[in-house]
Amino acid sequence: MSQIPAGVWVLGFVSMLMDISSEMIHSLLPLFMVSVLGASAFSVGLIEGLAESTALIVKVFSGALSDYLGRRKGLAVFGYALGALTKPLFALAPSLGIVLAARLLDRVGKGIRGAPRDALVADIAPPQVRGAAFGLRQALDTVGAFLGPLLAVGLMLLWANDFRAVFWVAVIPGLMAVALLLFGIREPERQEQGKRSNPIRRANLTRLGAPYWWVVGIGAVFSLARFSEAFLVLRAQQGGIPAALVPLVMVAMNLIYAVSAYPLGKLSDRMSHTRLLALGLLVLIAADLVLASNEHWAVVIAGVALWGVHMGITQGLLATMVADTAPADLRGTAYGFFNLMSGIAILVASGVAGLLWDHFGASFTFHAGAAFCLVALAGLAWRAKPAAFRTR
Repeated sequence: MSQIPAGVWVLGFVSMLMDISSEMIHSLLPLFMVSVLGASAFSVGLIEGLAESTALIVKVFSGALSDYLGRRKGLAVFGYALGALTKPLFALAPSLGIVLAARLLDRVGKGIRGAPRDALVADIAPPQVRGAAFGLRQALDTVGAFLGPLLAVGLMLLWANDFRAVFWVAVIPGLMAVALLLFGIREPERQEQGKRSNPIRRANLTRLGAPYWWVVGIGAVFSLARFSEAFLVLRAQQGGIPAALVPLVMVAMNLIYAVSAYPLGKLSDRMSHTRLLALGLLVLIAADLVLASNEHWAVVIAGVALWGVHMGITQGLLATMVADTAPADLRGTAYGFFNLMSGIAILVASGVAGLLWDHFGASFTFHAGAAFCLVALAGLAWRAKPAAFRTR
């Protein structure tokens, strides 16, 4: 870890604080929508899918803009600030329409900051430790993703299941994240490479070669195979876990995710990316089958833990693969298009999962997820080419 620049650590802690803020809300939001606002599983899936796909689609434009301007930090600050300032809307929401608006605005903020932040990590980190750097940032981000639900559990118990009071507290770490990014990061200087041009015009996009577009396709397939984590929360509720304790499910997933992200990111600097991706799919298949088998809380926790291992294997790895296959001056654009395709896929996956849940039940939904993973695994084996991955 000593070789990883201080700026990567700061970006990791910024992500951690914002994730504490977001997960305090998101770990409770499916239950809030179902139990307080009367939403169906399809409505939950649609809102979550729209929200997450919005974030990923916005990254196309923010990433391209950061490449055009040659600057990343300003866009990242704006995105984090927008995310922090939308948190009070959840506490005030009287209807699903306001929840949807709040989720979309919050995810627009995430979309604005995501690609410039990832490109900033790639700009700061030396190539020989890039996988470890992405793994570290993801690990710190995920620490926030399990501290947030823990805080939510404690406050729900303290305040007798007062969802709205917990949502108000979530505003504080969000504002702290913005302040840390604003004052704690110094963006590296970039050498001008001639006249500025539109990063998404045809001449520039042709510089994103076949290996990059192959990674984009793989990322979309993985998003189709892994629908919204809101369904993990709903599965836990079916097992009779009290509402105040349901966020512990996300704590379990994100704890495993946080512990595994850095060592697996470091491993990706030395191991075949193809094998790691295949392993990630196998672990997701196991998670789906466990979650489909039983709604008992112990079984749900086991499935959720496997889900966390899958995330630890794949998320930092895919970010590293984008950085490795894209030109340095087009990294923001590259992350943007990668996330555009993933966003479309996650919208489709979450909507379909909600429909299956409403009509056929939870077990069928998770079995369907496992089946799609098998298809993705077969496609990975068939389409993978040596040129598409670095094998160490």
